[in-house]
Amino acid sequence: MSSKHHPSHFGAIGIALFVTVLWSSSWILIRWGLDGEGLEPITFAALRYGLAAVVVVIWMVVRERPRTMLAGMDRPTVLRVVALGVVMYALTQGAQFVAIDNQPAATTSLVLSLTPLLVAGFGVISLGEIPASRQVAGAVLVVVGAWSYFSGDLGATAVGMVAAVVGLLAGVAASLLGRQINREGQLSPVVVTALSMSVGAIILILVGLTAEGIPSVSLRAWAIIVWLAVVNTAVAFTLWNLSLRRLSAVESAGINNTMMIQIAVLAWAFLDESFGVPEMLGIALVSIGVFLTQVITTQAKTAAKPRRP
Repeated sequence: MSSKHHPSHFGAIGIALFVTVLWSSSWILIRWGLDGEGLEPITFAALRYGLAAVVVVIWMVVRERPRTMLAGMDRPTVLRVVALGVVMYALTQGAQFVAIDNQPAATTSLVLSLTPLLVAGFGVISLGEIPASRQVAGAVLVVVGAWSYFSGDLGATAVGMVAAVVGLLAGVAASLLGRQINREGQLSPVVVTALSMSVGAIILILVGLTAEGIPSVSLRAWAIIVWLAVVNTAVAFTLWNLSLRRLSAVESAGINNTMMIQIAVLAWAFLDESFGVPEMLGIALVSIGVFLTQVITTQAKTAAKPRRP
Protein backbone atom coordinates (compact mmCIF):
# COMPACT_ATOMS: atom_id res chain seq x y z
CA MET A 1 0.00 0.00 0.00
CA SER A 2 1.26 3.45 -0.88
CA SER A 3 2.98 5.40 1.89
CA LYS A 4 0.55 8.27 1.41
CA HIS A 5 -2.06 6.14 3.15
CA HIS A 6 0.23 5.63 6.16
CA PRO A 7 1.28 8.88 7.89
CA SER A 8 4.58 9.09 9.74
CA HIS A 9 4.51 8.67 13.50
CA PHE A 10 4.83 12.40 14.15
CA GLY A 11 2.35 13.10 11.37
CA ALA A 12 -0.13 10.76 13.04
CA ILE A 13 0.35 12.59 16.35
CA GLY A 14 -0.38 15.90 14.61
CA ILE A 15 -3.49 14.50 12.94
CA ALA A 16 -4.76 13.06 16.22
CA LEU A 17 -4.18 16.35 18.08
CA PHE A 18 -6.06 18.29 15.41
CA VAL A 19 -8.97 15.87 15.76
CA THR A 20 -9.05 16.37 19.53
CA VAL A 21 -9.34 20.15 19.00
CA LEU A 22 -12.43 19.54 16.88
CA TRP A 23 -13.86 17.12 19.43
CA SER A 24 -13.16 19.51 22.31
CA SER A 25 -15.14 22.25 20.58
CA SER A 26 -17.96 19.72 20.30
CA TRP A 27 -18.46 19.82 24.09
CA ILE A 28 -19.22 23.54 23.91
CA LEU A 29 -21.55 23.08 20.95
CA ILE A 30 -23.29 20.15 22.64
CA ARG A 31 -23.88 22.24 25.76
CA TRP A 32 -25.36 25.01 23.61
CA GLY A 33 -27.62 22.52 21.87
CA LEU A 34 -28.80 20.83 25.07
CA ASP A 35 -29.27 23.96 27.18
CA GLY A 36 -29.90 26.71 24.65
CA GLU A 37 -31.90 24.79 22.05
CA GLY A 38 -33.61 22.21 24.28
CA LEU A 39 -32.45 19.16 22.31
CA GLU A 40 -32.81 15.75 23.94
CA PRO A 41 -29.44 13.96 24.38
CA ILE A 42 -30.02 10.72 22.45
CA THR A 43 -31.91 12.53 19.68
CA PHE A 44 -29.12 15.10 19.48
CA ALA A 45 -26.51 12.34 19.17
CA ALA A 46 -28.66 10.49 16.61
CA LEU A 47 -29.06 13.57 14.40
CA ARG A 48 -25.35 14.33 14.59
CA TYR A 49 -24.11 10.85 13.76
CA GLY A 50 -26.94 10.04 11.37
CA LEU A 51 -26.13 13.05 9.19
CA ALA A 52 -22.40 12.39 9.51
CA ALA A 53 -22.88 8.78 8.42
CA VAL A 54 -24.73 9.95 5.30
CA VAL A 55 -21.84 12.29 4.44
CA VAL A 56 -19.17 9.61 4.88
CA VAL A 57 -21.15 6.95 3.00
CA ILE A 58 -21.61 9.32 0.03
CA TRP A 59 -17.88 10.07 0.16
CA MET A 60 -17.13 6.34 0.10
CA VAL A 61 -19.59 5.52 -2.72
CA VAL A 62 -18.17 8.11 -5.13
CA ARG A 63 -14.65 6.70 -4.76
CA GLU A 64 -13.76 3.44 -6.47
CA ARG A 65 -11.09 2.17 -4.08
CA PRO A 66 -13.23 2.30 -0.90
CA ARG A 67 -16.12 0.65 -2.76
CA THR A 68 -13.82 -2.17 -3.85
CA MET A 69 -12.55 -2.60 -0.28
CA LEU A 70 -16.09 -2.71 1.09
CA ALA A 71 -17.15 -5.34 -1.44
CA GLY A 72 -14.12 -7.48 -0.63
CA MET A 73 -14.53 -7.51 3.17
CA ASP A 74 -14.83 -10.97 4.71
CA ARG A 75 -17.41 -11.78 7.38
CA PRO A 76 -15.08 -11.61 10.43
CA THR A 77 -13.84 -8.18 9.37
CA VAL A 78 -17.39 -6.92 8.82
CA LEU A 79 -18.41 -8.16 12.27
CA ARG A 80 -15.46 -6.40 13.91
CA VAL A 81 -16.25 -3.10 12.19
CA VAL A 82 -19.94 -3.48 13.13
CA ALA A 83 -18.88 -4.07 16.75
CA LEU A 84 -16.72 -0.95 16.55
CA GLY A 85 -19.80 1.02 15.47
CA VAL A 86 -21.75 -0.26 18.47
CA VAL A 87 -19.11 0.64 21.07
CA MET A 88 -17.62 3.79 19.49
CA TYR A 89 -20.80 5.55 18.43
CA ALA A 90 -23.96 4.02 19.89
CA LEU A 91 -22.56 3.39 23.39
CA THR A 92 -19.65 5.81 23.84
CA GLN A 93 -21.18 8.87 22.18
CA GLY A 94 -24.75 8.19 23.28
CA ALA A 95 -23.64 7.77 26.88
CA GLN A 96 -21.55 10.94 26.78
CA PHE A 97 -24.48 13.01 25.53
CA VAL A 98 -26.64 11.66 28.38
CA ALA A 99 -23.86 12.34 30.91
CA ILE A 100 -23.31 15.92 29.70
CA ASP A 101 -27.07 16.53 29.88
CA ASN A 102 -27.36 15.29 33.48
CA GLN A 103 -24.24 16.63 35.20
CA PRO A 104 -21.39 19.13 34.72
CA ALA A 105 -19.06 18.39 31.84
CA ALA A 106 -16.13 18.45 34.31
CA THR A 107 -17.52 15.41 36.10
CA THR A 108 -17.82 13.43 32.90
CA SER A 109 -14.29 14.46 31.86
CA LEU A 110 -12.99 13.26 35.22
CA VAL A 111 -14.46 9.80 34.69
CA LEU A 112 -13.17 9.62 31.12
CA SER A 113 -9.66 10.57 32.30
CA LEU A 114 -9.25 6.95 33.45
CA THR A 115 -9.23 5.82 29.81
CA PRO A 116 -5.40 5.71 29.31
CA LEU A 117 -4.82 3.49 32.35
CA LEU A 118 -7.59 1.07 31.36
CA VAL A 119 -6.43 1.01 27.74
CA ALA A 120 -2.85 0.31 28.86
CA GLY A 121 -4.00 -2.58 31.04
CA PHE A 122 -6.37 -4.22 28.58
CA GLY A 123 -4.09 -3.44 25.62
CA VAL A 124 -1.45 -5.80 27.00
CA ILE A 125 -3.95 -8.65 26.82
CA SER A 126 -5.93 -7.88 23.64
CA LEU A 127 -3.29 -6.20 21.45
CA GLY A 128 0.00 -7.47 22.85
CA GLU A 129 1.18 -3.83 23.12
CA ILE A 130 3.22 -3.57 26.32
CA PRO A 131 3.49 0.10 27.36
CA ALA A 132 6.90 1.49 28.31
CA SER A 133 7.45 2.55 31.92
CA ARG A 134 7.34 6.21 30.85
CA GLN A 135 3.96 5.63 29.22
CA VAL A 136 2.59 4.11 32.42
CA ALA A 137 4.00 6.98 34.47
CA GLY A 138 2.46 9.43 32.01
CA ALA A 139 -0.94 7.77 32.25
CA VAL A 140 -0.78 7.95 36.06
CA LEU A 141 0.09 11.66 35.89
CA VAL A 142 -2.87 12.24 33.59
CA VAL A 143 -5.22 10.76 36.18
CA VAL A 144 -3.57 12.65 39.08
CA GLY A 145 -3.81 15.85 37.09
CA ALA A 146 -7.46 15.20 36.36
CA TRP A 147 -8.21 14.72 40.04
CA SER A 148 -6.38 17.94 40.85
CA TYR A 149 -8.19 19.90 38.17
CA PHE A 150 -11.62 18.62 39.09
CA SER A 151 -11.19 18.63 42.87
CA GLY A 152 -14.13 19.96 44.81
CA ASP A 153 -17.88 19.65 44.37
CA LEU A 154 -18.43 18.14 40.93
CA GLY A 155 -22.21 18.06 41.04
CA ALA A 156 -22.41 14.40 40.08
CA THR A 157 -25.78 12.72 39.57
CA ALA A 158 -26.69 9.03 39.56
CA VAL A 159 -27.84 9.07 35.93
CA GLY A 160 -24.87 11.16 34.86
CA MET A 161 -22.31 8.94 36.59
CA VAL A 162 -23.81 5.71 35.24
CA ALA A 163 -23.79 7.18 31.74
CA ALA A 164 -20.21 8.42 32.18
CA VAL A 165 -18.99 4.99 33.34
CA VAL A 166 -20.76 3.32 30.40
CA GLY A 167 -19.09 5.85 28.10
CA LEU A 168 -15.71 5.16 29.75
CA LEU A 169 -15.90 1.38 29.33
CA ALA A 170 -17.27 1.62 25.81
CA GLY A 171 -14.57 4.15 24.92
CA VAL A 172 -11.85 1.78 26.16
CA ALA A 173 -13.32 -1.04 24.07
CA ALA A 174 -13.55 1.26 21.04
CA SER A 175 -9.91 2.37 21.44
CA LEU A 176 -8.66 -1.22 21.56
CA LEU A 177 -10.90 -2.51 18.77
CA GLY A 178 -10.26 0.51 16.58
CA ARG A 179 -6.51 0.08 16.97
CA GLN A 180 -6.78 -3.64 16.16
CA ILE A 181 -8.73 -2.96 12.95
CA ASN A 182 -6.72 0.01 11.72
CA ARG A 183 -3.21 -1.23 12.47
CA GLU A 184 -3.73 -4.10 10.00
CA GLY A 185 -3.93 -1.49 7.22
CA GLN A 186 -6.28 -3.60 5.09
CA LEU A 187 -9.17 -1.15 5.07
CA SER A 188 -9.31 2.52 4.13
CA PRO A 189 -10.18 4.82 7.06
CA VAL A 190 -13.17 5.94 4.99
CA VAL A 191 -14.53 2.39 4.87
CA VAL A 192 -14.02 1.82 8.60
CA THR A 193 -15.66 5.15 9.44
CA ALA A 194 -18.57 4.78 7.01
CA LEU A 195 -19.57 1.28 8.10
CA SER A 196 -19.01 1.67 11.85
CA MET A 197 -20.65 5.10 12.03
CA SER A 198 -23.67 3.93 10.03
CA VAL A 199 -24.22 1.07 12.46
CA GLY A 200 -23.91 3.34 15.49
CA ALA A 201 -26.15 6.02 13.95
CA ILE A 202 -28.93 3.54 13.16
CA ILE A 203 -28.93 2.33 16.78
CA LEU A 204 -28.98 5.91 18.11
CA ILE A 205 -31.84 6.88 15.80
CA LEU A 206 -33.95 3.89 16.86
CA VAL A 207 -33.29 4.51 20.57
CA GLY A 208 -33.88 8.25 20.21
CA LEU A 209 -37.21 7.86 18.42
CA THR A 210 -38.37 5.25 20.93
CA ALA A 211 -37.31 7.06 24.10
CA GLU A 212 -37.65 10.73 23.14
CA GLY A 213 -40.02 10.89 20.17
CA ILE A 214 -39.80 13.02 17.04
CA PRO A 215 -37.78 16.18 17.78
CA SER A 216 -38.56 19.80 17.02
CA VAL A 217 -35.34 21.40 15.81
CA SER A 218 -34.73 25.14 15.37
CA LEU A 219 -32.62 26.65 12.58
CA ARG A 220 -29.79 27.44 15.04
CA ALA A 221 -29.90 23.88 16.36
CA TRP A 222 -29.66 22.56 12.79
CA ALA A 223 -26.59 24.75 12.23
CA ILE A 224 -24.95 23.20 15.31
CA ILE A 225 -25.92 19.68 14.21
CA VAL A 226 -24.63 20.15 10.65
CA TRP A 227 -21.27 21.51 11.86
CA LEU A 228 -20.91 18.71 14.39
CA ALA A 229 -21.88 16.11 11.79
CA VAL A 230 -19.75 17.22 8.86
CA VAL A 231 -16.63 18.74 10.46
CA ASN A 232 -16.42 17.38 14.00
CA THR A 233 -17.65 13.91 13.10
CA ALA A 234 -17.38 12.85 9.44
CA VAL A 235 -14.01 14.51 8.85
CA ALA A 236 -12.69 14.08 12.40
CA PHE A 237 -13.39 10.36 12.81
CA THR A 238 -11.96 9.57 9.38
CA LEU A 239 -8.75 11.40 10.32
CA TRP A 240 -8.73 9.63 13.70
CA ASN A 241 -8.90 6.22 12.02
CA LEU A 242 -6.03 7.31 9.77
CA SER A 243 -3.89 8.27 12.79
CA LEU A 244 -4.52 4.87 14.40
CA ARG A 245 -2.48 3.24 11.64
CA ARG A 246 0.65 4.57 13.37
CA LEU A 247 -0.31 5.24 16.98
CA SER A 248 -0.57 2.58 19.65
CA ALA A 249 -3.72 2.30 21.74
CA VAL A 250 -2.01 3.95 24.73
CA GLU A 251 -0.71 6.80 22.56
CA SER A 252 -4.11 7.50 21.01
CA ALA A 253 -5.79 7.42 24.42
CA GLY A 254 -3.14 9.77 25.83
CA ILE A 255 -3.61 12.26 23.00
CA ASN A 256 -7.36 11.98 23.43
CA ASN A 257 -6.93 13.02 27.07
CA THR A 258 -5.50 16.41 26.04
CA MET A 259 -9.14 17.25 25.47
CA MET A 260 -9.38 17.99 29.20
CA ILE A 261 -7.00 20.90 28.74
CA GLN A 262 -8.69 22.05 25.57
CA ILE A 263 -12.19 21.82 27.04
CA ALA A 264 -11.08 23.79 30.10
CA VAL A 265 -9.70 26.60 27.92
CA LEU A 266 -12.78 26.64 25.68
CA ALA A 267 -15.07 26.62 28.72
CA TRP A 268 -13.16 29.60 30.12
CA ALA A 269 -13.45 31.43 26.80
CA PHE A 270 -17.05 30.62 25.91
CA LEU A 271 -18.78 29.53 29.12
CA ASP A 272 -17.10 31.91 31.61
CA GLU A 273 -15.59 29.10 33.69
CA SER A 274 -12.58 30.46 35.62
CA PHE A 275 -9.29 28.79 36.61
CA GLY A 276 -7.91 28.35 40.13
CA VAL A 277 -4.62 26.93 41.45
CA PRO A 278 -5.85 23.28 41.50
CA GLU A 279 -7.09 23.63 37.94
CA MET A 280 -3.79 25.10 36.71
CA LEU A 281 -1.83 22.38 38.55
CA GLY A 282 -4.08 19.75 37.00
CA ILE A 283 -3.50 21.14 33.50
CA ALA A 284 0.28 21.04 34.07
CA LEU A 285 0.21 17.43 35.28
CA VAL A 286 -2.03 16.31 32.41
CA SER A 287 0.27 18.03 29.91
CA ILE A 288 3.35 16.26 31.31
CA GLY A 289 1.52 12.95 31.49
CA VAL A 290 0.35 13.11 27.89
CA PHE A 291 3.87 14.05 26.77
CA LEU A 292 5.34 11.01 28.54
CA THR A 293 2.89 8.68 26.80
CA GLN A 294 4.41 9.83 23.49
CA VAL A 295 8.07 9.32 24.47
CA ILE A 296 8.97 5.98 22.93
CA THR A 297 12.47 5.08 21.82
CA THR A 298 13.05 4.53 18.12
CA GLN A 299 14.25 1.02 18.83
CA ALA A 300 11.02 0.11 20.60
CA LYS A 301 8.89 1.47 17.77
CA THR A 302 10.92 -0.42 15.16
CA ALA A 303 10.64 -3.68 17.08
CA ALA A 304 6.91 -3.26 17.65
CA LYS A 305 5.94 -3.22 13.96
CA PRO A 306 7.42 -4.34 10.63
CA ARG A 307 8.94 -1.76 8.29
CA ARG A 308 6.63 -0.49 5.56
CA PRO A 309 7.83 0.15 2.00
